[in-house]
Amino acid sequence: MTLQRSFAIQRRVIGALVLREVITRYGRHNLGVLWMVVEPMMFTLGIVAVWSIIGIGSHSGLPLVPLALTGYTSILMWRNVASRCTQIMRANLPLMHHRNVRVLDMYIARIILEIGGILLSFLVLLGAFIVTGYMDFPRDILATALGLAMLAWFGVALAMIIGYVSEISEIVDRVWHVMVYLSLPVTGALYIVAWLPSDFQKIVLWFPMVHGAELLRSGIFGSAAQFYFDLPYLCLVNAIMTVLGLLFIRDLNKRAEP
Repeated sequence: MTLQRSFAIQRRVIGALVLREVITRYGRHNLGVLWMVVEPMMFTLGIVAVWSIIGIGSHSGLPLVPLALTGYTSILMWRNVASRCTQIMRANLPLMHHRNVRVLDMYIARIILEIGGILLSFLVLLGAFIVTGYMDFPRDILATALGLAMLAWFGVALAMIIGYVSEISEIVDRVWHVMVYLSLPVTGALYIVAWLPSDFQKIVLWFPMVHGAELLRSGIFGSAAQFYFDLPYLCLVNAIMTVLGLLFIRDLNKRAEP
């Protein structure tokens, strides 16, 4: 079988898995597939409203709406993607009867669906807030897109690792959701690094998702504030996590027995 034909088969398999996931998760009634975009939009709007009421970051002079939009989107990019990839193999083991279906295909299908919904939600809200005057057009489109891409990459790598560990132990699936909320203070979503004392800045900058959030906000706000991010460091961490995740998925493929 030629490489081109192999890719063609995999594209069809992944496309079928995406459609299956859409129907299974959202059904054919009410809003259906639109929930893929509406659900993250509702959460993001809720965060924007809460931040506006309690005044998070109002002392900085930065508008709250883009702060909340970028902050919660940065969380969704890795939290939701990783959470949707827990125990995939257990839930879809019968699909392994089909010789062309691999564990990696299941991960790719869910990741495409989740990241696609988050990006569409972000773009719709961004456009709506710009039109209504709640925020300005991004100062640097390239930095904004790169920030989203790096956060998505981090989410993909993390999803493969968390997905693998959740297959090994059911406890991880429950502990993971608790860990997500406990880690919020070090994700960079609720603040920008410049607000923190220098000692705390050094601590939070060890966490790769902070660099992604800062890069995204630098694209939105430009020179309106100082943002701290190290792109080579983020790329290195993402690359290491990706290689590790792919090795884990390879091991899951060997374990998969329909």
